Amino acid sequence: QVQLVESGGGLVQPGGSLRLSCAASGSILKINVMGWYRQAPGKQRELVATITNGGSTNYADFAKDRFTISRDIAKNTMFLQMNSLKPEDTAVYLCNALIYTMSQEFRNYWGKGTLVTVSS
Repeated sequence: QVQLVESGGGLVQPGGSLRLSCAASGSILKINVMGWYRQAPGKQRELVATITNGGSTNYADFAKDRFTISRDIAKNTMFLQMNSLKPEDTAVYLCNALIYTMSQEFRNYWGKGTLVTVSS
């Protein structure tokens, strides 16, 4: 079994910052790509950013210049530093990972999400 657990969400004023974390645990041999997605009420889930185990990153246009994704490979943890937050960034932020498990297969996993609310 593999678990992804997000933390760090909360209420922040426009222009503020938050740092999200995602910790992976369980029957993990190796984590390949990790990513953050978000889903706002009434909207489809969308990509925020991804990072490979080599450190290559990819950002959605709205995240460029404001958000920074990073990983601690040794601790199976991923982060998302979010700056200059806007009300339209309000959403549940979900962690995703492609993991090579101890069953010797690649599987895609999702966390349950952490709520980010940007409001004055």
